[in-house]
Amino acid sequence: MSVTLSPRALMSLLVNGPKAVDVLETALTLGLLDALEPGPVRLDALADRFGVRPLRLYKFLDCLESLGCVTRHEPDDDIAGASYRAVPGLRDAVLAVVGPDAIERDRDRYPWRLLHGRLAESLRGEVGMTDDDFAWPPKTDAQTADFERSMAAGLGPVIETLRRHADRLWSDRRRLLDVGGGDGTLAAHILDTADGLRADVFNLPAVAPLVAATRVDRGHPDRLGFVGGDFLAGPLPTGYDAMAFVRVLHDWPNDVARRLVEQAYAALEPGGLLLIAEEFRTPDRLAVQFFWSYFLIGVDSCVSRLREVEFYTGLLAEVGFTRVGVLPGGWELVTAYKPG
Repeated sequence: MSVTLSPRALMSLLVNGPKAVDVLETALTLGLLDALEPGPVRLDALADRFGVRPLRLYKFLDCLESLGCVTRHEPDDDIAGASYRAVPGLRDAVLAVVGPDAIERDRDRYPWRLLHGRLAESLRGEVGMTDDDFAWPPKTDAQTADFERSMAAGLGPVIETLRRHADRLWSDRRRLLDVGGGDGTLAAHILDTADGLRADVFNLPAVAPLVAATRVDRGHPDRLGFVGGDFLAGPLPTGYDAMAFVRVLHDWPNDVARRLVEQAYAALEPGGLLLIAEEFRTPDRLAVQFFWSYFLIGVDSCVSRLREVEFYTGLLAEVGFTRVGVLPGGWELVTAYKPG
């Protein structure tokens, strides 16, 4: 959905954001996106298929076109003969944002409205989130469970990329340590595609019951384990030929991120694989991350630092890892190996 707009045109779309979401939700629920994506399809055919008035549909499709969602070919003055095609991947993108299980719906549970209209006060430190609103790090079992559930809800792009490269990543691996691995959702998905692998989640002890529940729910009673600890307080566990930092390093300053990578290097077996998955700093990722950038304006204890991918590839090489590479996907994966 790439589109180049003037600043004035972009401002117009932004101020009409709720209306744009209404258009997208309607296109999704009517099934229009299913018809438009394989396109091209004529306006009159669309109107007949969905039982709508052609001239009204023409204006509705103008809304989608203004968002960069569809392309239009209108060969003459016959509006009914105009043909449309959605940009590739549009339906999945809209489903991910406004569908019933959309990550944006999960994010909307957070009390961002405490800041709405009061950002200047928040920037001055006069308004902010209390521990009852958002505690970082979580301080109670309930806060921990809620945070980990929310983090699991956003794993879709990582899971997609891991599935895509499963044979390359896990075919010669035996034991994986998912450092800061939440409630075990990601590790369970990895185990679904790697029959010879065992995975342990390394996280704060309070997370153990959540991983235990995932172990049962996802059907990996003997292959998904848990190791309690604090990666900021001591070395990482040893005995693993693969480790992963997935959405972990961005929460910490550069020196902490470096120390964690150094700890992984020290703990991994010779020839071990280190995998890093983060939202790297690109225009697309900054846009997807907009909610957290906005919400965390009111939180002093957490800064989500989107870094360029070169930060991680350079850091891995400096620490001593070799065969540093980047695997493509919904989220790119940085991979590196400890010399054998």
